[in-house]
Amino acid sequence: MGRGRQKAKHTKIARELKYDVHGVNYAALERELGHASDEDDTYVDKWSDEYEGEKA
Repeated sequence: MGRGRQKAKHTKIARELKYDVHGVNYAALERELGHASDEDDTYVDKWSDEYEGEKA
């Protein structure tokens, strides 16, 4: 008896997630992912000197 309500609720939530337009802050996302700007195209490996004395 409870499965019908449960399924309906899940269907409702799935539709909301699929069709609702969520605002995305692309500038904040770009900063978080560490995208290099146009001025700074050089790649800097922040871990490169951590194991400087070791040989591969």
